Amino acid sequence: MAKKLEDYVRTIPDFPEKGIMFRDITTILMDPDGFKLAIDSLQDALKGIDFDVIAGTESRGFIFGTPLAYNLHKPFALIRKKGKLPAETVSMTYDLEYGSATIEMHKDSIKPGQKVVLVDDLIATGGTIEAAAKLVEKLGGEVVKMLFVMELEGLKGRERLSQYDIYSAIKYPGK
Repeated sequence: MAKKLEDYVRTIPDFPEKGIMFRDITTILMDPDGFKLAIDSLQDALKGIDFDVIAGTESRGFIFGTPLAYNLHKPFALIRKKGKLPAETVSMTYDLEYGSATIEMHKDSIKPGQKVVLVDDLIATGGTIEAAAKLVEKLGGEVVKMLFVMELEGLKGRERLSQYDIYSAIKYPGK
């Protein structure tokens, strides 16, 4: 019987704190069949979607976004933590549970009018990917799809991002 993508995810109870069920994607990456299944699932979600660029957030968005860009012969735009990109950038600061963070993209990575697919490993509260979408929009791009390997439904990221078309390969209830 064929394994489902969920079968490749390792769950670690009480990490990083008591009551949290940590969903570990490293076990997807360690298994060639699991990694292929993850990429194929994300790629299938793009069937019929018209887009120009795939953009991924540091660092796990790179892991899942670049194989898609390669397979679909599309450019890949990096969304990185502040201070990591060498050319002229645009930035967006957003709130975290404790504090804030800033992400950046090269100004020339998205051209006005381009249709963009955003990729990350996980949608939880949606803060990082919302900031990424705002960066794309600041550059004149349009986010046409957001792809995630996993979604933690209890953290309501999908509700926060209700104006976007979201696909999650795996959905977990709770946090």
